[in-house]
Amino acid sequence: RMFICGSDGDKLSYEWEGAKKKAPISRKFYGDDIIVERTIIGLSGNRGVLLIGEPGTAKSMLSELLAAAISGTSLNVIQGTAATTEDQIRYSWNYALLLAEGPSRKALVPSAVHVAMNAGILVRFEEITRCPPEVQDTLVSILSEKVMMVPELEGDDRVVFARPGFNVIATANTRDRGVHEMSSALKRRFNFETVPAIRDLEGEIALVSEESERLLADAGSPVTIERNVVELLVTTFQDLRQGVTAEGIQVEKPTTVMSTAEAVSVAMSAGLDALYYGKGKVSPAELGRHIAGAVLKDSPDDLQKLKHYFDVVVQKRAKGKKGLWEEYYKARKCLP
Repeated sequence: RMFICGSDGDKLSYEWEGAKKKAPISRKFYGDDIIVERTIIGLSGNRGVLLIGEPGTAKSMLSELLAAAISGTSLNVIQGTAATTEDQIRYSWNYALLLAEGPSRKALVPSAVHVAMNAGILVRFEEITRCPPEVQDTLVSILSEKVMMVPELEGDDRVVFARPGFNVIATANTRDRGVHEMSSALKRRFNFETVPAIRDLEGEIALVSEESERLLADAGSPVTIERNVVELLVTTFQDLRQGVTAEGIQVEKPTTVMSTAEAVSVAMSAGLDALYYGKGKVSPAELGRHIAGAVLKDSPDDLQKLKHYFDVVVQKRAKGKKGLWEEYYKARKCLP
């Protein structure tokens, strides 16, 4: 929990190369800490955990952090798609060795689940509802009995017993419900945890600032994004995500998901724009040039919803608050 949620500034003692040192643990997940606690408790039992929520709510990042903190690695993962097969969940074969020597442990190619059972660690299953139901149900017996049968082998190699510590942490988007509905048998073997979008304005501002600065630094782009500009961006996202502003003005929600991840993407694009075509400092003008790219993903009608937001909400704030909101409203002309 401390690895994910941080130590609240407290410095922890540790030894490094024979020297005693102290360091705080930074927060890595911005959300409800109770979700983290319940997930850890669920993984400590015999049931898997399924993290569900809108796209961009950091479900995958949370599963990575949990796997890294509990098992020491987050790389043991299955990516669910329409093309995922049962072999990718159980095991497959090196067919050259299979033809030359017949079925053997040497010829067997273990899946991520197979590896996790042998090592007693977590396996991550991304986008589980994108897999066909018959593929999903491969997990039913594995989660129930913690056993995997390999009928092609003989003797002790025929049965794989999961070592203590094995479990499955899966993710699924709420927008994918109905793509491939999970069977009731599989649902009963998971604890469901909903990861909501960040509602706390200050928390989301901190996250967008931190992530956009990190990404720009990784790209070798020395750009400044001041906090008040990030607040402008995050406020826009929260207004459109919730369908109502802090003043109580009703706005139409876009069909696309106005996630924190998209806000980070807009901030980074604005930063690169300011570096190459601006003055090296992000202004509301750069935000206006790139916010449409985050909104226009699912429906062309979303453009009218964005323009309506600028005409009603941004214009009113421009007249009342002036400053950045006034600059932001002028950027309306950049919308396609």
